[in-house]
Amino acid sequence: MNSKAKRTPVEKAVDQFLRSLQERNASPHTIKAYSGDLESFAGYTGSRPWKEIDHLTVRGFLSHLYEKGLSKTSVARSLAAVRSLYRWLAQQGVVEQNPAKLVATPKLPKKLPRVPTIEEINTVLEGEMPEVASFPERDRLLLELLYGCGIRNSELVGINVDDIRLSADAILIRGKGKKERYVPFGDAVRTALATYLPRRQQVVRGQKQNNAALLINQRGGRLTTRSVGRIIKTIAVARGLPPDVHPHTLRHAFGTHLLEEGADLRAIQEMLGHERLSTTQRYTQLSMKHVLDVYDRTHPRAK
Repeated sequence: MNSKAKRTPVEKAVDQFLRSLQERNASPHTIKAYSGDLESFAGYTGSRPWKEIDHLTVRGFLSHLYEKGLSKTSVARSLAAVRSLYRWLAQQGVVEQNPAKLVATPKLPKKLPRVPTIEEINTVLEGEMPEVASFPERDRLLLELLYGCGIRNSELVGINVDDIRLSADAILIRGKGKKERYVPFGDAVRTALATYLPRRQQVVRGQKQNNAALLINQRGGRLTTRSVGRIIKTIAVARGLPPDVHPHTLRHAFGTHLLEEGADLRAIQEMLGHERLSTTQRYTQLSMKHVLDVYDRTHPRAK
């Protein structure tokens, strides 16, 4: 490492930038990531002054990272770090232009979400709710609705008690762009509703205002999407699923599992409330990936 006296203009600026991040209480993870990426940038640019570093230099730095075997994701992160450094330098009046802005971000492959298997979902839904569930009757219904009906988190919290058509085994859902659709539900949702509704009644009984919301918190207010996300994650982790499970994971699982069990793509489109069939066709990719995984694991000629 260079001694303080011999530090290059870029190295000095990186030191000051990282110090400013610490002062702004940036997370240690962010500071560590920026520190590594910008150290590489300082090493690549050497003793060049700022005015000699242009967008071609930045592009050369990215090529250098590719040559070292870094992934597109890592290279994209390094470029983001350099852009942040330049933004800070501009605020300090050190530079006028941000050459990193002229460099295109590497195109990252679209990642398909990992969908829990039917067995994993059953692990979450079968038996009693784990002890971490603060309102077990509501939390079971919430899980059963997300997985049993494939609805979005925003649609879930928007359901009112009057939207449930018990005689038709369907729920009126208000989707994107105020589009309404009826979504069918099965025995698991019906059972969860029968257990939850009396408990809900107990919570709202003493309240002055009449709350129409189906899913409520323990004070009787409508549940928020953020709360739903937290509840899902807590229960999934308690049941041994990875912590990246969120409400949309259950919607993906709904679509993928229906397809795996032979459901028609148009019917899935209707239930999910997709405007275009092409959106629903992503589930065929997810399902195909699952099929290939099973093939690789089980076919005697694939081993």
